[in-house]
Amino acid sequence: MLFLEYPKCSTCRKAKKWLDENGIAYEDRHIIEENPTKEELKEWCEKSGLPLKRFFNTSGMKYRELKLKDRLPDMSEDEQLTLLATDGMLVKRPLVIGDDFVLTGFKEQQWKETL
Repeated sequence: MLFLEYPKCSTCRKAKKWLDENGIAYEDRHIIEENPTKEELKEWCEKSGLPLKRFFNTSGMKYRELKLKDRLPDMSEDEQLTLLATDGMLVKRPLVIGDDFVLTGFKEQQWKETL
């Protein structure tokens, strides 16, 4: 299982602590130092069944700076994936990628049910 995080993010720290306390093994990846590629994001989006918008960190400063709330609806999926792959700060975190699931953000109940 792959766990993508930004170590300074309090939600990521909380999620990582939850994984550790529940004895769940994972491979850790710093989302800024090793930003997801366009291909990874496309694969994860398809695997999750979620709309691509759910992979954007809508509460992040970068999202607001780029005025993505207004721009995303007019962008193609390919353009959105390309943009997401340019900066880990645009990507919703934490992300957990398993063989047959993808979790975006930390919702403890959802994690309990899935993991």
